[in-house]
Amino acid sequence: MAPYTPIVATLGYIMSPDGRSVLMIHRDARPEDVHYGKYNGLGGKLHPDEDIVAGMCREIREEADIIVDDLVLRGTVSWPGFGKHDEDWFGFIFRIDRWHGTPLTTNPEGTLEWVALERMPTLNLWDSDRLWLDMVFAPGPRTFHGIAPYQRGQLVSWHVTLL
Repeated sequence: MAPYTPIVATLGYIMSPDGRSVLMIHRDARPEDVHYGKYNGLGGKLHPDEDIVAGMCREIREEADIIVDDLVLRGTVSWPGFGKHDEDWFGFIFRIDRWHGTPLTTNPEGTLEWVALERMPTLNLWDSDRLWLDMVFAPGPRTFHGIAPYQRGQLVSWHVTLL
């Protein structure tokens, strides 16, 4: 078996000050985008010279133009075969509870929208996101660590460990 050498990434969910909505990106800017039409949190690839928290904070600054004041690691997800060319991804999933600034309404990837938590299940999300997204917003300190293999753009299976 070949060694697992995933692209390391961050994915953050920015909470509204009242904790009832989350800032999501509707990836509607580039039709060639593998995420086109999907809703997602904000984030991206880790740079070689930064730790995972610095990478998350940089991505939030770049994509929403806000500064993170407080974030919590909610879990990790491994996505073998997920990428545009079936590459492997490994994501650190954060919830951003405190921040400052005025969020952008658009960026080069799409439209930024405040979405009520109860509306999240109705969004066009990746199939694997539906399996763990509730754990991001759950109260308490539990973290999750999952694996969601994809083949040809389709979720194959799901396994999670809760700590």
